[in-house]
Amino acid sequence: MAKKILAIDDSKAMRQMVAMTLKTAGYDVTEAENGADALEKVGAVQFDLILTDINMPNMDGIELIKRLRLLPDYKLTPIVCLTTESSTEMKDEGKAAGTTGWIVKPFSPEKLLLTIGRVL
Repeated sequence: MAKKILAIDDSKAMRQMVAMTLKTAGYDVTEAENGADALEKVGAVQFDLILTDINMPNMDGIELIKRLRLLPDYKLTPIVCLTTESSTEMKDEGKAAGTTGWIVKPFSPEKLLLTIGRVL
C-alpha cells in the first residue's frame, strides 16, 4: 500500500509539481493550500508524512507543525518543511516546533525523494 503524504503550499503550481514528483514515485498524495486546510484534512485521513511550506496565509507552517504535534496521531509523524526560508533562526524555530526535516526551495525532485525516503 502506498504511503500517504499531505503536501501543503499556498502556491498551486508548487503543490502540483510536488504532487507529480511524489505520485510518479508511487506515493498517495493529498494537497492542501494552507495550514487551516491541512488541519481539516488530517482529521479525515491518517497521513504517513506531512510536507509543508512555512509562509502561507490563514495559518503558517510553524503554527501548523505545533498544532499537529498536539494531536495523538501526529506526535511522531515525519514533518518536512519545503520552503524558501533558509535562515538558521527559522530552521531552529521549525525544529523547536517539531519538524523532522528541512528542504530549501528551489529543490530538485531527487533531493525531495531522497529526503522523504530517509524520514519514512
